[in-house]
Amino acid sequence: MIKKSETKNKERMLIVDLKEGKECFLEGWCFELRDLAKIKFILLRDYSGIVQCIIKDEKLFKKFSEITLESVISIKGIAKKADVKSPEVSLHNIEIEILDLELINKAERLPIQVNEKGVTTGQEARLDNRFLDTRKRQINAIFKIRSSIYKNLVDFFFNEEFVIINTPKITTIGLESGAESFMVDYFGKKTALAQSPQFYKQMFSMGGFEKVMEIGQVYRAEKSHTTRHLTEFTGVDFEMAFIKDENDIMEVIEKMMKYLITNIKEERKEELNLLKVNLKIPPKIPRISMSEIKKILVKHGKKLGEEDDLDAESEKLVGDYALKEFGSEFIFVTNYPFSKRPFYHMKPENDKKGTRSFDLIFRGVEIATGAQREHRLDILQKQAKEKNIKIPKIYEDIFRFGAAPHGGVGFGLDRITQRMLDLENIREALLLPRDTERLTP
Repeated sequence: MIKKSETKNKERMLIVDLKEGKECFLEGWCFELRDLAKIKFILLRDYSGIVQCIIKDEKLFKKFSEITLESVISIKGIAKKADVKSPEVSLHNIEIEILDLELINKAERLPIQVNEKGVTTGQEARLDNRFLDTRKRQINAIFKIRSSIYKNLVDFFFNEEFVIINTPKITTIGLESGAESFMVDYFGKKTALAQSPQFYKQMFSMGGFEKVMEIGQVYRAEKSHTTRHLTEFTGVDFEMAFIKDENDIMEVIEKMMKYLITNIKEERKEELNLLKVNLKIPPKIPRISMSEIKKILVKHGKKLGEEDDLDAESEKLVGDYALKEFGSEFIFVTNYPFSKRPFYHMKPENDKKGTRSFDLIFRGVEIATGAQREHRLDILQKQAKEKNIKIPKIYEDIFRFGAAPHGGVGFGLDRITQRMLDLENIREALLLPRDTERLTP
């Protein structure tokens, strides 16, 4: 066993803070080991970066021999200018001459490779060992960016004077059309995991707050086997009272996306470069009705019926069209058919088959659905009857005591991350995905 050394009780510093010519004390994981007989190399990794460390003192060779990949170690050394510039050397082109080191915790044989050179571990094995997978620089970068997305969304809505709320995820209300619920035995009562915070958003936008938002878990018991669907995802929802129409909602979304991308580009330059992602701040996002989009799709060889929704192929074609015609990676598709929307979406006065609704498509994938809601109870009841839906009294009560014109939107945080970073599978955009097969870890 390696004995305790004089590294103990030193104040740790991060790799990103290394200064040439200064003594340093580092702690982290052993990313790579190289044994060149009379000289040894350790690539040390902490959350801020990777630095090359060199052992020239033969008295430390035995300690080196006991270290394994991903072991946690501490190093005392001198920061020097690196002889050869390498992407695996710290940001400041510094390497460490080791004066002493200590093995803090020895790693056993790894079930997956963290330092993948010529070997790519399959997604299932990576997800089974996600805490090791996230030690990889590229995977770690995804979640640092996602963290910034979350933070900037909260900041944006707080600055826009939205009240940030948290709503129940065990509920008796299930109002989302077309989505099946996960049923829960709640002390003998039949309840479900929330498919959406829709009911609660409307409740509290009418509750005097006017503008509310929430980031929380959403559950959909749909047997979807695609690269874009999950049974549990993180929803970003907001609702606004006293709107003129659905365009007010789209204006907030457009402002939000500009704020989000501007700040991510500034805060996460290193991670974006590592992932080779070039984010573009959106110009004015085009808004095109569903009827016009279907005419455009016909010109591209895709024909949809009057009542049809956009499928994945259509969304891809719409995304390509927006980029070519408007130079925009975003596009709003408006006025979806009432047959494809929930009963509480408002209909335009001159179009009884349409809705004052929209989807936001980002790089060819839908990331948000929003609408102006119907706030007049008699019309809401009529629309529910059209869809053979019985409205719970608790939902009707929202509209009995002074309901303002209102509307809102629901995003998927996972999809925002996936599209922003050009990830092939949405499972790459969240730490521990839940789908029809995966329930662990």
